[in-house]
Amino acid sequence: MRHGKKTNHLGRKTAHRSAMLANMACSLIEHKRINTTVAKAKALQRFVEPMITKSKEDTTHNRRIVYSRLRQKEAVAELFRDVAVKVGERPGGYTRIIKLGNRLGDNADMAMIELVDYNELYNAGKATKTKTTRRSRRGGSKTAAAVAPVAKATEAKKETEAKKEEE
Repeated sequence: MRHGKKTNHLGRKTAHRSAMLANMACSLIEHKRINTTVAKAKALQRFVEPMITKSKEDTTHNRRIVYSRLRQKEAVAELFRDVAVKVGERPGGYTRIIKLGNRLGDNADMAMIELVDYNELYNAGKATKTKTTRRSRRGGSKTAAAVAPVAKATEAKKETEAKKEEE
């Protein structure tokens, strides 16, 4: 049973786990994506998303809260300067976990965790795609019905031109 087990301890003591998550969060902020195991990626996601939410409002208090968890001045500065600007309108869900398969050495489940707004492949496809209205299945028959009178009109025009040439 897992009563009261809210956090994955990742086989580490509390100080080691918090230091590891802080370092992984700093790497994620710096590189915008990192490869790690699935369990660590899920733990990192729960660790870093509240800090990204705090970075959307740039106050001294929020900077101090984030700095107390990250402990790297450069990462905090980049989070509040660059990342917060890009995720400003997003209501949540700042990270994405993509499973990569198993690691060769110990067969551990590997995953890539990335900041959603920094992936050019996914965002480029959404930017070029325009919003279209949804059409029913009957809509296709209307276009065929609309083409038929046009075809008849062109045939009638050709017949009248042929009659004029004969005269």
